[in-house]
Amino acid sequence: MNYDVIVVGKGNAALCAALSAHEHGAKVLMLEAANEAESGGNSRFAGGQMRFAYSTVDDLKRLTDLTDEEVANTDFGANTREEFLDDLFRLTSYRTDADLADVLVSQSLDIMCWLRSRGVRFLPNYRQQSGISNGKRRFFGRMPMEVSGGGAGLVQFLDTTAKKSGIEIQYETRAASLIHDGVRVLGVRAQCGETLIEYRANSVVLACGGFEANAAWRAAYLGSGWELAKVRGTRFNVGDGLRMALDVGAAPYGNWSGCHATGWDLNAPDFGDVSIGDQFQKHSYPFGIMVNSEGKRFVDEGQDFFPFTYAKYGREILKQPGQFAWQVFDAKVKPLLRSEYGIKLVTKASANSLEELAGKLEGVDPQGFLRTVGAYNASARTDVPFDHIVKDGKCTVGIAPVKSNWAQALDTPPFDAYAITCGITFTFGGLRIDPENGQVLDVHLRKIPGLYCAGEMVGGLFFFNYPGGTGLVSGAVFGRIAGRGAATVDKG
Repeated sequence: MNYDVIVVGKGNAALCAALSAHEHGAKVLMLEAANEAESGGNSRFAGGQMRFAYSTVDDLKRLTDLTDEEVANTDFGANTREEFLDDLFRLTSYRTDADLADVLVSQSLDIMCWLRSRGVRFLPNYRQQSGISNGKRRFFGRMPMEVSGGGAGLVQFLDTTAKKSGIEIQYETRAASLIHDGVRVLGVRAQCGETLIEYRANSVVLACGGFEANAAWRAAYLGSGWELAKVRGTRFNVGDGLRMALDVGAAPYGNWSGCHATGWDLNAPDFGDVSIGDQFQKHSYPFGIMVNSEGKRFVDEGQDFFPFTYAKYGREILKQPGQFAWQVFDAKVKPLLRSEYGIKLVTKASANSLEELAGKLEGVDPQGFLRTVGAYNASARTDVPFDHIVKDGKCTVGIAPVKSNWAQALDTPPFDAYAITCGITFTFGGLRIDPENGQVLDVHLRKIPGLYCAGEMVGGLFFFNYPGGTGLVSGAVFGRIAGRGAATVDKG
């Protein structure tokens, strides 16, 4: 079975690579380990928010049809190239690969337009990233657009276009190894049922995710305790692509001991549920407090808007005794809580007093919790107005950890609390690539003929933390690059 390009995986990055290779004249085969119902990789479980560089509302009009009324009554803000780069460098402690970052940011708006041309539908992210301030709707966090239908919608749009394009997809076909003659990659050996099949191609694009669903690898690379984390997404991302590439001499790159991990419902299943999607997440913590089993706070809940802190706070939750925490809110902020707090499958406690709530927080020292809330309430500044649309500077004074913004006393019943644990999204460690064409480099930093990668397998972009909404855009940017590279650059 001979093809021009084989793409391993079938999430956002893989579909973008396949479509890109196809539009450059390649005969493309996609190999997907999952069955069709579970296919789509981690992209199926993403919220669908997209972070890209834009300067004015005219840039957003290239992505969706905005009415004159929407434009007049909404402040869409901006996310300039400089702001996007600054966020990326700041959140990764200035370790992000500058060349990769430049490609990602400079091509981010263009890839959004390309996705729209491939059938993807975008909408203003009014639901999660905006609010009314001084009579006008304003966006915060520099992320005004989302995919209709979230990550599942993105996969469906791209899947529809891939099928219309005649791209062949083999399901329940797990890539086992690369066919390699000592110089170049010539294809993929894949397990389909009890049969090992050789698929030959001029080039292979690996876009099958990291190792977040592999408990043994998590413990080995991320550290002790990580085998206890829940997996937010697909159960099929066990590091197959990384192992295959390393076996032929690919260079590992990036933050192999780091990952994207968030607060996730304590009683969520061990792996993502496609019927629930991302709704086990709990991202409204900036408007309340988080306490551990001792009843103590352990992070600055108001350090920044949640897209800039949520991906690192999962690690902090995992560090707590018992690997869990509770998020606590009062009635003042209930209208601000995100939609995931209202689903039926949620671990929740409610009470009309803090004393009553203390007895309902399973696993938490009641007296420790009451001491913490008492100190927190007394420390919240009352001379600064609360404004959830901006970093309002309404902080605590005299307690540790400080809460830098949105610190209001918990004093208005009823009180609601939500139990969470750590949910891992994807791992940061990956392969080193040529940013210009997505070709994988070997341990001596030479290009491996015939081998490309995209998506979560690209190492060097994210360290320690992650700007929300960047993953889907990164997958699309480097997917398109890898697909084009595989189809046009390396046929010799």
